[in-house]
Amino acid sequence: MSYTSTLGGHRHRFDSLAHLLAAASPERSGDRLAGLAAESAQERVAARWALAEVPLAAFLTEPLIPYETDDVTRLILDTHDAAAFAPVAGLTVGEFREWLLSEAADTGTLAALAPGLTPEMVAAVSKLMGNADLVAVARKVRVVTAFRSTIGLPGRLATRLQPNHPTDDPAGVAAALLDGLLLGSGDAVIGINPATDSPKAVRDLLDLLDGVIERYAIPTQSCVLCHVTTSLDLMASGAPVDLVFQSIAGTQAANASFGVTLDLLDEAHEAARALQRGTVGRNVMYFETGQGSALSADAHHGLDQQTVEARAYAVARRYDPLLVNTVVGFIGPEYLYDGRQILRAALEDHFCGKLLGLPMGLDICYTNHADADDDDVATMLTMLGVAGASFVICTPGGDDIMLNYQSASYHDALYLREVLGLRPAPEFEVWLESIGLLDERGGVRDVSLAAHPLTAIGRERAV
Repeated sequence: MSYTSTLGGHRHRFDSLAHLLAAASPERSGDRLAGLAAESAQERVAARWALAEVPLAAFLTEPLIPYETDDVTRLILDTHDAAAFAPVAGLTVGEFREWLLSEAADTGTLAALAPGLTPEMVAAVSKLMGNADLVAVARKVRVVTAFRSTIGLPGRLATRLQPNHPTDDPAGVAAALLDGLLLGSGDAVIGINPATDSPKAVRDLLDLLDGVIERYAIPTQSCVLCHVTTSLDLMASGAPVDLVFQSIAGTQAANASFGVTLDLLDEAHEAARALQRGTVGRNVMYFETGQGSALSADAHHGLDQQTVEARAYAVARRYDPLLVNTVVGFIGPEYLYDGRQILRAALEDHFCGKLLGLPMGLDICYTNHADADDDDVATMLTMLGVAGASFVICTPGGDDIMLNYQSASYHDALYLREVLGLRPAPEFEVWLESIGLLDERGGVRDVSLAAHPLTAIGRERAV
């Protein structure tokens, strides 16, 4: 089916819904690389005019990737909740935008609507919204999940403490872990990207984190971000696996490039839940996504990178995860060229994930060859805090020495909590107070490194 609009006396024609969505997307280098971007600003505006007139229901009858050849498409359509969709079923994309921005779309209504929305619907409406619109709507959505801490409650901002080390050295990991805990980080998860996916290396890191969490009674969860098959083997051998991690994408072919299938994720989800390691909840999965991953695998099927990214959230939604985050600037400037494009992608991803019912967080980051800097990180951090992000990823000094990219720091999270009046996850906040790290204002207290019991983490590992 083709779509047309006339702008300035010129008639624009878009050969398919996929073509229309791509042309309507804000400028980004990945779509330009793929030959999908609008040829001019005028064509982009014309595409948005045409997209605004498309019925939401069209996304149920015109799959962007054929049902017969893609299991993500089948997942999206087979699990669509028609009853939940009914309140907006008669709207166009443009009318849906106006409704989302109205008082009628309140927190409870949006939660009930989530099962009735498809990734393509939310991707489409995001293309008609400005950055402030994306913030305003996402802020109304609340998704609460739990394992040993509760994530996503109003007035709360959780953090992933990321103590990576280029050789997985236990002393180096422990030093970064201690730094983060003393600065009030780690309530979403203590998550390590291992330098190697070998089962022994991953097991050693899991044992290290589990030992610290148990010894100091920290109400959080650990995760070593290995491949899902490694996690399955380690769970079978009795390793202390809290969360199962996996990078996912929005097409069957892109997921195959990661070495995963829906059946494999089903198996891992079942195995992790059977361990019953959570104390306040049973959300056991942790997913990472990022715009450009499908294109980099030549598995995007001609879809623009933001739309195919949103389809990854249908995969995540299947497993009721504890955490989902987009690593917005990690893939590089080939896909998101500069700070402006990274910011836009961050707001889109957060908006789309939240509307689909996911506990969305972000790795607010950039690679060293992107046209971005720490001021861009501060801008993104502030806007996503206002938008109600469930959590952010934090690294020592904002510099990941293993993955060689720039991210938010532990101090950045303290800044965001202070200026927006946000607090850690409730269980973690109680723990921080119990070990003398909260001051009378609810901020993190300076402590004597020689005297505080947590410093034993570093001393023991150094020995």
